[in-house]
Amino acid sequence: MTTGLVPGGQTPDPRPTGGLPQQRHEPVGQAALHVDNRPRSSVITARAAASFEPVGRSVATARSFVRDTLQGWGFPDIVDDAVVLTSELVTNAVVHAGTSADVLCLRSDDGVRIEVGDRYPEREIPLQGQAVNMGNLDREGGRGLQLCAALASRWGVEYTPTHKQVWFRLDLPERTVGTRTAGPSLPADLLPLADGRVRVAVVQIDRACAISSWNEDAEELFGFAAEQVIGKPLSDLAAWPHTPGTGTGIAEALLLSRWEGSYGIRAANGRVTSVYASHLRVRDTGGEPSTVCLLVRDHERAVLQTPLRVPASDTNTSSDGQSTDPFEVFIGSPAPDDLDGLLQRTVERARDMLDGDSAFLLLATDDETELEVRASTGLPSARQRFARVPVEAGPGRYGSARMPAVHDDLSAVPGAVPLLNGTGMRSVVTVPLKVEGRLTGSLGVAAEGPARYSNEEALRLQFAADRIALAVESARLGELERLRRGSLSFLVEASDLLAGTLDRDQTLALMAQMTVPTLATWCAVYTIADQASDPYLSYVLHEDEELIDGIKSLLSKIQPPDPVPTPGARVWSAPGEAAHQAALRSSMRSLGLSGGPTHQLASGIGPTLATASAVGGETVVLPLVARNRVIGMLTLGKPADEHFRQEILELAEDLSRRAALALDNARLYSERTAISQALQRSLLPPELPEIDGVEVEVIYRAAGEGNEVGGDFYDVFPISDGAYGFAIGDVCGTGPNAAAVTGLARHALRLLAREGLSGPAVLERLNSAILDEGARSRFLTLLYGELWPQEDGSARLKVVCAGHPLPLRLRQDGTVEPAAEPQPLLGVMEDLELYEQTVTLDPGDVLLCVTDGVTERREGTRMLGDDGLADVLTTCTGLTAGAVAARIMRAVERFASDAPSDDMAILAMRVPGLHTD
Repeated sequence: MTTGLVPGGQTPDPRPTGGLPQQRHEPVGQAALHVDNRPRSSVITARAAASFEPVGRSVATARSFVRDTLQGWGFPDIVDDAVVLTSELVTNAVVHAGTSADVLCLRSDDGVRIEVGDRYPEREIPLQGQAVNMGNLDREGGRGLQLCAALASRWGVEYTPTHKQVWFRLDLPERTVGTRTAGPSLPADLLPLADGRVRVAVVQIDRACAISSWNEDAEELFGFAAEQVIGKPLSDLAAWPHTPGTGTGIAEALLLSRWEGSYGIRAANGRVTSVYASHLRVRDTGGEPSTVCLLVRDHERAVLQTPLRVPASDTNTSSDGQSTDPFEVFIGSPAPDDLDGLLQRTVERARDMLDGDSAFLLLATDDETELEVRASTGLPSARQRFARVPVEAGPGRYGSARMPAVHDDLSAVPGAVPLLNGTGMRSVVTVPLKVEGRLTGSLGVAAEGPARYSNEEALRLQFAADRIALAVESARLGELERLRRGSLSFLVEASDLLAGTLDRDQTLALMAQMTVPTLATWCAVYTIADQASDPYLSYVLHEDEELIDGIKSLLSKIQPPDPVPTPGARVWSAPGEAAHQAALRSSMRSLGLSGGPTHQLASGIGPTLATASAVGGETVVLPLVARNRVIGMLTLGKPADEHFRQEILELAEDLSRRAALALDNARLYSERTAISQALQRSLLPPELPEIDGVEVEVIYRAAGEGNEVGGDFYDVFPISDGAYGFAIGDVCGTGPNAAAVTGLARHALRLLAREGLSGPAVLERLNSAILDEGARSRFLTLLYGELWPQEDGSARLKVVCAGHPLPLRLRQDGTVEPAAEPQPLLGVMEDLELYEQTVTLDPGDVLLCVTDGVTERREGTRMLGDDGLADVLTTCTGLTAGAVAARIMRAVERFASDAPSDDMAILAMRVPGLHTD
């Protein structure tokens, strides 16, 4: 059986369904003559729900559920009718229809509505307007609806495709004026009814909740002699109201300082007598506590019930005589749309209603283990806002926020209400806010004087809490939904920003900037290089830039938080304590005082009072865990006396997981980039040699982010005295695999050339070395040449062009021509027959060598090509080698707007002549 209790809320009568068109059956026959046409309130003040399995014993359980619920609500007048009708309808569902039964009890000010639903909608019901035939009273089924027609004020049947629901309403009988509130003298015929002699049972309960005293009126009322019950627990006799979800029983109620309410006592004849009780907790001269219970029959409750003193502003009738909703009277009409406005108005009205000095309202966390302060008046709100207190603050349920509580003097019970510690408040009344039996919050009113509140004020405040609970929960859920939508947007944006960089320092800056000021006032990021290293303070940010240096100085002088991998935020008190002591020491120095508290902080740290205030609030630490290792900590802080909301901490935890992975990715990328760049630099020539009589310039661009070397390469190196080798080549492909062949080619050329081999022999042996690489081999285009500067200012070259773009010669008159003939590329055939060609560069001539990344530069369908390159070279007459290479590269880059997709190398050599400046 599952149950739930909901105070507050509104439900139309009858309730519409979302399925097939519903069929309603109003009372027919004689019952129709007694329909009450008085205007009724549709406000539901509480609801209790339960589901029962399709077994025979569920019928008895359902009867007990309805009986206990109505007795707990103080409706003994209609208990019997409700139990009979419920029993018949549940029997129809679980016995005859063979389905589970759902029972819902809805309480309003003038009656109760009970709904019984099953999952067998095909069952036949009497048609509207037919005469009611009760049939044989001995038959097992078919009486439920007839009984509804006979006993209920109103009833009906509603259908959906999968459910059938029968509902009935029982109105409360008229009560004589004066039975619920104290007032002036009344005529005798208006006084509440009672027996000739009003009997008040006095039962005393000891520390163990056992009966220790039982007076004569108790014997008369319940039929037990004193010796029959003394020593037995009162719970053996009490039929305590079943209020699902509250977790409150008679044992807990007996521990309260005072309590009033209705429940049942099982008499000696087996029947349950509904009683109204007033409990008072006392202690004897020896200090032994006990509880005195005064019990009268429930219809005589006026004897014991505390009269409610309702202020004129709380009445249900306005000055013009029109009825007003009690919720609107309490909270004001219209109610604020935003949660904070609703809560603030609630505490202000609660304070005024009970003539208190302060009031506060707390909302429960999702797991209902803590309450978070969301609104207060008459208290230091900056210090209290979002502070959290446990739901269960004391032993058993005595200190539980799930029950109303009245404290006469907080100075006698230190810490009973932690929220009021140090505020000067002495008396307080607190009541729970509940929705469907679930604790959603707590409302309290406090005063500076002792003994200001009694059970009367607790009942009034509980009534107000019941009216406001559903509205508060609805507004809270709306705020939570908005916060979650905002959180999702925040996390998506954060993920995009973090994924957009692989730079470690930029990742640290982004982490801090995303948290300040959205999640916290200040932030510090600690990083851990490896498991053997201590946490290092890497980044500090505050919404006020002037305070960053002071916070960084303060944090650098205290021990960093422990790198605990446990997920979630944990409070770190060290910064607040250090800030407080440093500020105190600074204040004492400013007053010319010496001494004061000592601390591990070194002298000279000098945090200003503003810095201390900025760090003096709540500080939490979230671990940065990536790949099962703690790589750092994210520290978030609030200024003095402020606390974090639970939703903000959950959002920060989500952010920390994303940030940790991004930070670790940046670390891995930085490490691998450093390794890659070191290896790539080893493939490039260390430097270009100085060649007398020849200008040499090289421009190299590797394709791909982070690459310094690709498939293109170049080299200029001395072979022997007066002889120099030069090469420019292109390995098939780009990236690391092509770079590996690049290294092989460049180093092999140097070694073979210095052995005295001719150009064709050098390339033939290089071809064999590439083919020996097997599956890793790649074909290679290569322009290799040897250069000898001449005494007359010219230069003699021997060139072999193995599948490479032809070198171009620029003469002084501006003509451009190829300086070699094409030959087979390397890495494809084993037997190559290559030859070399001799070229003489006259003074002022330029030899330009490029890779195909230059000539194959594209913009849509256009390509630069050999002709385009030659056209650019014709404009370079009279330029130095460096200027020629720069103009060629500039023309290539401007040819297309996209970034180059291939490696590019440009080697320019110019013979300036003997008499150039």
